[in-house]
Amino acid sequence: MTGPSTAALTELEREIDLPGDGLDRLRLAPVPFVPEVRLHLAEDAIVWWARMEAAAGRTLPPPYWASAWAGGQALARHLLDHPELAAGRRVLDLAAGSGLVAIAAALAGAAQVVANDIDPYAVAAVTVNARANRVTVLARQGDLLDDAGTQADLLVAGDVLYDRELAGRVLPYLRRAADGGAQVLIGDPDRGHLSLDALELVASYPVPITEPSVDSPVRRVQVLRPR
Repeated sequence: MTGPSTAALTELEREIDLPGDGLDRLRLAPVPFVPEVRLHLAEDAIVWWARMEAAAGRTLPPPYWASAWAGGQALARHLLDHPELAAGRRVLDLAAGSGLVAIAAALAGAAQVVANDIDPYAVAAVTVNARANRVTVLARQGDLLDDAGTQADLLVAGDVLYDRELAGRVLPYLRRAADGGAQVLIGDPDRGHLSLDALELVASYPVPITEPSVDSPVRRVQVLRPR
């Protein structure tokens, strides 16, 4: 795994500090369901994505890191309400996006927190957001899903089952991690790709929605673990 390039981090920080008004601006704001954490979020992630692509002059991956996704909000809330889950432990936040869950784990007293994502902009966003919350998070880029397992004591995965193909890779990886001794927690707003017979419910939360293109201001999110 490698960290974000200096260019990616510098570019993201420059974009965050851009002056201007309107919906295409990132703002540092408390997360609705986890107000203890502040993130740099887009008021409209679709507009922000278009702005990034126009500035870069090329196609870029969707900026999942610019929204506080429901599954991550639920997991972050759960860790802060139950800090013993993370305190003194090594935590891996898989497909971390903005780094919300990783930051919550650090605030809960984790000994080490690694936030992983395949998108270099997400890795840079984690670095910037961790700094804004005055916590230490190791942001690392790479695809872990073919790995045999993890060295973490606690593996958290928020909103990572948003399509069938991805779920087909994520769920076996989470099972391998659990079989290897890691505690695994999944935050999922019922996007239809769960294997419920292999998972058990830990908690359920009504989470305010900040993500784009939704038809309800609140979504019920489950926190689950492998059986």
